[in-house]
Amino acid sequence: MTGEAASVRSRLTRGTTTIPRPMLRRSDPRPDRRGPLGRRGARAERRELLTYARDRAQSPLTSLRHLAGTSPGKLFIIAAVLFIGAIATGWYSSISLDNRTAALQATISDTEPIAESSQILYSNLSIADASANAAFISGGLEPAAVRSRYSTAVATAAQALIQAASGTAEENMDVRADLDTLAERLPVYTGLIESARTNNRLGNPVGSAYLGEASNLMQTTILPAAERLYTARSRAISDPQNRFTSPPWGVYAALTILLLAFVGAHYYLARRTRRRLNLGMLLAIGAIVIALLWVLVGSLLSVSSTNSAETRGAQPLRELTSARIQAQQARSAETLSLARRGDRALLESQFTDAGGKIRTTLTAYLDDNDDADADAAVRRAQTALSAWADAHAATVERTNAGDFNGATAMAVGDNPDGAAAAYTQLDAALVEGITTTRTTFRDDINTARVVIGYAGGGALILGLIAAATSALGMVPRIREYR
Repeated sequence: MTGEAASVRSRLTRGTTTIPRPMLRRSDPRPDRRGPLGRRGARAERRELLTYARDRAQSPLTSLRHLAGTSPGKLFIIAAVLFIGAIATGWYSSISLDNRTAALQATISDTEPIAESSQILYSNLSIADASANAAFISGGLEPAAVRSRYSTAVATAAQALIQAASGTAEENMDVRADLDTLAERLPVYTGLIESARTNNRLGNPVGSAYLGEASNLMQTTILPAAERLYTARSRAISDPQNRFTSPPWGVYAALTILLLAFVGAHYYLARRTRRRLNLGMLLAIGAIVIALLWVLVGSLLSVSSTNSAETRGAQPLRELTSARIQAQQARSAETLSLARRGDRALLESQFTDAGGKIRTTLTAYLDDNDDADADAAVRRAQTALSAWADAHAATVERTNAGDFNGATAMAVGDNPDGAAAAYTQLDAALVEGITTTRTTFRDDINTARVVIGYAGGGALILGLIAAATSALGMVPRIREYR
C-alpha cells in the first residue's frame, strides 16, 4: 500500500475527513430539487402551452381575428381588399362595356344588312307582281321597260333571299319555314307568269287565269312570308336599342363604391399614420375618378346616339318601308283590276285602302321627324301620291265608260300625267327617304359604338393602375410596424 493510501485510511479512521462529492458530467441529468409536485406542475404547464399552440394552429379564423386586431393587420387587410376590388371592378366594367360595343358592331355589320336584304326582298317581290300585271295588260309584246323592271325585280329578290338566309340560325324554325316557302314558291310564281305571258302573246284567254293564279300565290303565300321575315329582321334591329337605351347602372355603381372605398381608406390611413397625404392612394383615387368620368361621359353619349338611331333611323325606316310596300300592293291591285275585270270592285277597294294607309304614314312621318333630307323626299312622295290618285281616278272613269284602251294607256303607258309616271315618282321618293333614314340609323349606331368603344379597356387599365398604386402607398405604412 502506498503512503498516500495509508494517509487517507488513517484520516477516515479518525473521522476528520469529508469525502468530496463526485463532479457531475455534462451528460449526467441534474437532480430535480423541486420534488414530485414541481415536476407535475411543469408537465401540466407544458401541456397547456402545447394545447394553446395546437388550437392556434388549427384555427385560421382565430389567427386572422388576432391579426385584424393589430394596426399592421388592419392596414394589410385594407390593402388586400382595395387591391382585389380595383382589379375586379376594372374587369367587370371592361366586360360590360365591351359587350355593348360588340352588340352595336354586330348591328352595323350583320343585323342591319340582313334586315335590309329582307326589306329589298319584300319590296322587289311586290314590284315583280305589279310589273307582271302591267306587262300583261299591255297586250301582246310588253314594253321593254316594263319587262326589264319585272326581270330586275325577280333577280334582286332572289339575291336578297340568299342574303337574308345567310344570317338565320338553325334553331330559328319560324324564319326557316318562311325562307323555305319563299325558295319553293318563287320559281312556281315565275313559271305561272311565263305561262300567262306566253298565252297572252298568243291571244289565248287562259292567260288571264294564269296571271290570276300567279298573283293570288304572290298575295296569299309569298308576300306574307316575306312580310314575316322582314318583321323578324326589323325586331332584331331594335334589340340593341331596347338593351342599350339605358346607361350601364351596374358599372356606375361598382366604380362609385370603389371610389368611396379608396377615399375612406385614405382618410383612415391619414388619421392612423398622422400623414395627411399618401401619394400612392391619391394616384389610385385619381385613376378611379378618370375611369368613372370616362365611362359616364362615353356611355351617356352612346345612349343618346342609340336613342337617336331608334327615333331618327329605325322607326322612320320601318314606316317608309311599309309605305313603299303598300304603294306596290296598290299598284298591283290597280293593274290587276284591268286584267281581271270580274274582281274590279275588290281590287278597287284594296287600292283605296292602301292609298289611305300611305297618306296616313307620310303625314305622321312629317309630324314626328325633323330630318331635312328625308322630309323633302317625303313631301315629294305626298305630291306623287296625289298625282297618282288623280291618274287612277281618270283610269277608273275611262274603264267605266268602256274605253279600255284609254284606261290601259293611262295605267301603264308613258303618259307623264298617267298612273305609271306618278307611281314611279312615288316609289323613287320613298326609296330616297328609306336610303336617308337607313344612313342616319347606321351613322348613329356607329357613333354609339365609337364613343364607348375604348371605355371598357380604359376602365380595366385604370383599375389595374389603381390596384398597383394603392399597394405602393400601403406597403410602406405597413412596414413601419416591423
